[in-house]
Amino acid sequence: PAKMKPLLLKGHERSITCITFNREGDLLFSCSKANFPCVWWSKTGERLGTYQGHTGAVWSLDVTSDSELVLTGSADNSAKLWHTQTGKELFSWEHRTPVRWVDFGYGDRCFLTVTDQVLGLAPTILVWRLADDPSQQSSTHELEIIGKSPQHKINQARWGPLNQRIYSVGEDASVCVWDPETGKLIHEIKDHTKSVTSFKFTPDKTMFITASQDHTSRLYDTKTMELIKTYDTGRPCNTADISPICDHVLVGGGQSADMVTTTRLDSSQFKVRCFHKIFEEELGSIKGHFAPVNCLSYSPDGRMFASGGEDGYIRLHHLDDSYFKLGANADNHV
Repeated sequence: PAKMKPLLLKGHERSITCITFNREGDLLFSCSKANFPCVWWSKTGERLGTYQGHTGAVWSLDVTSDSELVLTGSADNSAKLWHTQTGKELFSWEHRTPVRWVDFGYGDRCFLTVTDQVLGLAPTILVWRLADDPSQQSSTHELEIIGKSPQHKINQARWGPLNQRIYSVGEDASVCVWDPETGKLIHEIKDHTKSVTSFKFTPDKTMFITASQDHTSRLYDTKTMELIKTYDTGRPCNTADISPICDHVLVGGGQSADMVTTTRLDSSQFKVRCFHKIFEEELGSIKGHFAPVNCLSYSPDGRMFASGGEDGYIRLHHLDDSYFKLGANADNHV
């Protein structure tokens, strides 16, 4: 079997919570349960710097399409905007509860934050407007969407095509679609039976893929909300991504630490699995992490992917020819 040697990015002392590439794919941004997000050269795995200013775990980050600004959301009840190159903090938005997720809208002039349900407060999605000049920035949100289940966390929310809708997934096993003008719930999918941990759009936003604790990852049509494919992994899924250039889907996860004592621990369950997008069969797997995989991301050109684990490591794979031949023979193991 072919062997791909990944770059091991060591810079976070604690579990990785979110990783994302910039639009060109030359920079990889990451954050963890430690309080400083990092930026890396994707080609060499060299760490370029950190963003210092949060005082709690950083749950999520996003970067503008021109790579100028980075947005982070943290357990210290704030979302912060940074200058990518200098690492300077430009603005901080205070929230009442921890910020679980952040996402820039199309055009980078608006963004959303997701807050947790704590201290009797319901989980919310907040919509904010970004000023052209940070000194003119408003610290009040434009819209508040309250989650439909007050006891259940909203895990992630993302802007849909052209910012016409907001999509969210949560612990109540649902995928919800909201109107960003009125905050009303437009549509809800209840296919999953356990918490939907994450979801991701294809680059053109025509489809999205979910990852759930019910051991499945599902592919949907963004417009019709129709279920297209289901990938069954046999263990909890934390993250999934769709290749921008092949008919491949990557799924990562594994039994969480609190469940490990009740099940047989086997590091092979922490493999990143590669499925055929259309035929739903497993094409191969990539070993390496020795704890659950929390986040996965393909680079925009589809020639790299990065995975971040509960073990605090980011593994950056530069994909070789053996990977692009996957599917011709389903017995391949990368």
